[in-house]
Amino acid sequence: MPRIVTWLATAVMVVAANVIAAPHASAATYTPPALRQRVDLNSGWRFTKGDVAGAEATAFNDSGWQQLSVPHTWNAADGADGGNNYYRGVGWYRRHYTVPASFAGKMLFLQFAGANQVADVWVNGTYLGKHSGGYSRFRFGATSAFKVGQDNVIAVKVNNANNADIPPLSADFTFYGGIYRNVSLQVVDPLAVRMLDSAGPGVYLRQRSVTAASATVDVTTKLFNNYTSSRSVVVRTVVTDAAGNIVADQSLPARTVAANAGVDVVQTVTIANPHRWDGLADPYMYKANVEIRSDGQVTDVVTEPLGLRTFGVDPNNGFTLNGHPYDLHGVNLHQDRAGVGWAVDDTQHTQDFDLIREIGATTIRMAHYQHDQKDYNLADERGLVVWAEIPLVNDTTNSAGYTANARQQMIELIRQNYNHPSIVFWGIGNEQRVDNAATNALLDNLAGLVNTEDPDRVSVYASCCVSDTGAVNNHAEASGYNKYFGWYNGGYNDLGGNLDSLHAANPSRRIALSEYGAGANTTQHALNPAAPSPGGQYHPEEYQALLHEASWKQLDARPYVWGTYVWNMFDFAADARNEGGQPGINDKGLVTRDRVTRKDAFYFYKANWSAAPTLYITSRRWTQRTTAATELKVYSNAASVTATLNGVSLGSRTSADHIFKWTGVTLRAGANTFQVTATINGTPVTDTVTWNLN
Repeated sequence: MPRIVTWLATAVMVVAANVIAAPHASAATYTPPALRQRVDLNSGWRFTKGDVAGAEATAFNDSGWQQLSVPHTWNAADGADGGNNYYRGVGWYRRHYTVPASFAGKMLFLQFAGANQVADVWVNGTYLGKHSGGYSRFRFGATSAFKVGQDNVIAVKVNNANNADIPPLSADFTFYGGIYRNVSLQVVDPLAVRMLDSAGPGVYLRQRSVTAASATVDVTTKLFNNYTSSRSVVVRTVVTDAAGNIVADQSLPARTVAANAGVDVVQTVTIANPHRWDGLADPYMYKANVEIRSDGQVTDVVTEPLGLRTFGVDPNNGFTLNGHPYDLHGVNLHQDRAGVGWAVDDTQHTQDFDLIREIGATTIRMAHYQHDQKDYNLADERGLVVWAEIPLVNDTTNSAGYTANARQQMIELIRQNYNHPSIVFWGIGNEQRVDNAATNALLDNLAGLVNTEDPDRVSVYASCCVSDTGAVNNHAEASGYNKYFGWYNGGYNDLGGNLDSLHAANPSRRIALSEYGAGANTTQHALNPAAPSPGGQYHPEEYQALLHEASWKQLDARPYVWGTYVWNMFDFAADARNEGGQPGINDKGLVTRDRVTRKDAFYFYKANWSAAPTLYITSRRWTQRTTAATELKVYSNAASVTATLNGVSLGSRTSADHIFKWTGVTLRAGANTFQVTATINGTPVTDTVTWNLN
């Protein structure tokens, strides 16, 4: 249960209850009344890049500004062209909005799902406040600033310039500027669940016990009475299954809540014979509906997802879900994509998760910052275990301001995402470059904060670039290591031995491989290439595949590694880079930044991780050949694969590692067509490529 924190200048009452009330006699099903209203404010904005004096004023003339919709970033082009010279500074947004007369008497909150990284917000020239931190949701109370039934002007100043007191200070990705996520107006009754609890839902579901026989859940509801007089209030919690059937229903006795005062209520509900959220196999979810009632009327309802599950992390045997071993193998995810940067819409988020499910991943590390709510919702629905983290990356500032903002972002991450069943790990940092007293004090502070806010999940830290046994690894409950053997150092066959040494040095440490990988340009090719220069212009696609083949073989044999995360699922913008023939791009993705091309390594993992029939000829984009001698390599989850070249049989192959090879193959001048066939789960599957020998 998150620690209850209230900054309003009023007293807050805390009430606890363990009352199992008789179900309401109405019906066996429940549909929450639609009381809250959400107004989409994404369209109709005007924008200008640069600081403009007086742009917050209602009468300011913005007719010459660009017209656009959000999500938007001003770095979509210059943030991915190399040279590390993209614009970091101020941008202004303005839009008009007429508040309907029906909103009279309601509470109005402006909500921003994300703006990087400092946002100042005005309504009709009235300053609502500042939010510092580029990745979390934030809200401002705007009831008194808006004029009901009239035209209103919303003005937002966003600044993505470097700020020594806001993480991240530096990282290997582009820091886009702008209102790059959704904007909305939230309309609620004055007697409602709190909106200003770090922009969290105000309802928090703590799973106390989950067994086959029953599940016990503490439901903490933070409500506030914004009326000018006291109210008699009843809090009712109704838990429904996926079909809307009531499985738990209880209400607390009515109590009086003073004007302009809050109350925090804890109810304990019990669900018999719970259907558990069980990863990819069965991501089943209930809904917890919390009603606020006064004088026989429901004034507010908040509905939150409830996925009942247990988990564990063992230093020798890895991860368990609901008491059974559950292999966590997956990818790191950046929200960046070609053409739009971070300004990703819901359809694009869904496409990303379709690709992640296609490859057969069981887990996602949402690096290196809080992601859009859509990503966490999709992880819940798809059954993907999530490592969520704050943007404490690389360098830090030893200042009270920096520590306070890091703590703020940690609290926002946890409270805004507390009820997502997919989230198991809270990441406190990534790759701090020094292992000194100030860094360790900060990490210890954040690890303690995680334990206070959410003692049931696991804090984790991703280490690189300092000693693996250094103090920075000692604060979180679990350890991740970013290892790039075969790319930045050593050879790709060194990975397993390094992990064994780590495990032997501290057998009680719970170890994950939080990053590993290599770059690949899908237009560059070679047969069994040697390791290229990471910073060079030549990153053949085949080398990335070789590294992942070797890495996965070593990881799959080590059950003590509780999670493995490929860096990265998609190529992404890193404007300081100029390598692999693609300036401004980190090309370690398994899929290209535009989501058009799945690289060879993608299909290697699909053959290993997914049950879907997979049969894929590698090097397929290397269509123009100059050497006759070659090999045919296929990734498949078939037991046997048969190949032909120009209609002539090359025979069949079996494989224990999903890699099938025909060596000593000779191409003829002109076109050469390879066809491979297999039967997978009773279904015939075929793949074909044509290579031309010049």
